[in-house]
Amino acid sequence: MEARLNPFTNPVLGKVFKHIIAAGKVLSDSTLPASTQELVKLRASQINGCAACTDMHFKDALHAGESAERLNLVAVWREATVFTDAERAALELAEEGTRIADAAGGVPDAVWANAAKHYDEDQLGALVGVITVINAFNRGNVLLQTPAGDYRPGQYA
Repeated sequence: MEARLNPFTNPVLGKVFKHIIAAGKVLSDSTLPASTQELVKLRASQINGCAACTDMHFKDALHAGESAERLNLVAVWREATVFTDAERAALELAEEGTRIADAAGGVPDAVWANAAKHYDEDQLGALVGVITVINAFNRGNVLLQTPAGDYRPGQYA
């Protein structure tokens, strides 16, 4: 199975992806914990049905030391006892920010306020950035039907 279009060889899409990748690098240097970033990326990718990003972020998080148990429970984080209150707030914001069309009026104030209890302004900015960037990647990969399964941690570093 191959993607409909290769974003690394297409001159226009390649430029777009380069900018999204650059934004992702800014976020990786933020004070938002890397583990939280990976959990958020994985959850948004699951919601969006992005096989390539789900594969990538599961493997990257596992390679970085995240437990398989926690990664397997991301999809059901509300019922799982393995996440901190801060991680739960980040996952909730990621879900609401990913499913914008499902709720008239966007992300509820209560969801934002809960995240703000756990993260400072810079970390909130990074969290919004992570949610934005992963949703952009998800949409691109879903449109392209990018296949999953053969990603190796750090492959695109």
